[in-house]
Amino acid sequence: MIPGRNPLADVDTSSRRIDESRQPVIIAARRSPICRAHGTLKHLRAADLLAPVLATLLDSVDVAPADVDDVIIGNAVGGGGNVARFAALQAGLPVTVPGLTVDRQCGSGLDAVALASRLVAAGSDTLYLAGGVESISTAPARANRLDDGELDFYSRATFVPPQFGDPDMGVAAENVARAFGVTRERQDEYALLSHQRAVEAVRAGSFEGEIVPLKSNGKLVDSDDGPKASLRASMMPRFPAAFVPGGTVTAANSCFDADAASAVVITSLRRARILGAPDGLLVLGCDTAGVDPELLGIGAAYAAERLLTNHSVAANSVDLVEFNEAFASQTIACLDHLGINPERANLEGGALALGHGFGASGAVLVTRLLAQARSRHAIQGDSPLALAMISIAGGMGTAALMQYSRL
Repeated sequence: MIPGRNPLADVDTSSRRIDESRQPVIIAARRSPICRAHGTLKHLRAADLLAPVLATLLDSVDVAPADVDDVIIGNAVGGGGNVARFAALQAGLPVTVPGLTVDRQCGSGLDAVALASRLVAAGSDTLYLAGGVESISTAPARANRLDDGELDFYSRATFVPPQFGDPDMGVAAENVARAFGVTRERQDEYALLSHQRAVEAVRAGSFEGEIVPLKSNGKLVDSDDGPKASLRASMMPRFPAAFVPGGTVTAANSCFDADAASAVVITSLRRARILGAPDGLLVLGCDTAGVDPELLGIGAAYAAERLLTNHSVAANSVDLVEFNEAFASQTIACLDHLGINPERANLEGGALALGHGFGASGAVLVTRLLAQARSRHAIQGDSPLALAMISIAGGMGTAALMQYSRL
């Protein structure tokens, strides 16, 4: 557990000495439905998923499209060509607004938000659309060109030189489970809880305000298709090891690949107030850490540990935690390392139930945190601290610390 206390909770931003023209704040967040790859949204390419989200964001905050300084979007398995620029134009932004696509694999969406926050801190009253998108269904086939000109197709990129080890994601999840003593029972229990929480959130309408409906093949898609109400504890032990013979990681305690897009509006505190934004998430800091690629799933914990230490915040005092649940094993291992009870994270379910949209997932975490912070404030009247974390292929992790505030 990180030592120290939480000096930021329940502090009115007006009492803090900050440069309001450089304090980043997220004032709006939206996402598409998150649907299984090669399923409901398989007819939509990445820009088709993202453009409606961007357009809805602009409408929600009454920002003139020409006033956007840049569009920064994470993407992991797309075909290149700068999907941020393409989607921005498709969303109706003028040609004067540029676009930047970033790739830190699964961390891309959260790193896009982090980059935008740093640009706000470096600039003066700037405003960005930032997030991530992934259409795994329409991702192009990829190949290396051999000496004779023939194509050698591959299913995924290599992330590190061979001497560092480059395990497949499921194998890496097994490595983490073994190295950090995460049992099969804990993994199954956590995965089931994720589905139960997501199902309850759907029933309560918790996702409705953040989802931008999409049209796919003539049908309106306005909800996620992953959470399973029928899943029972008695079913979990029936699933065999999926990646390593005799292992503990199964299809039931692993996420599924998904098509999704998510983005936020991030600007300075002063500009947000000028726009009349009622509230938002103040971005207090972001960090990225590198770890052993063989244990890539633990990367988020090391990024979060350094970030929290630098802000003198105890991990167990963070009010809202969203961790990308690519695998239950790495989720539990990271939260254990930080001293956070896993039952305190992903209160409305995570990627184990909703799916993992690679480049979009980090931005989904932020979108979820804004919705949860608003709901909590409406009930308790406080200013919760929020932590987003994601582990990344190649042995990395990114984390962002935020605080909800009325503006």
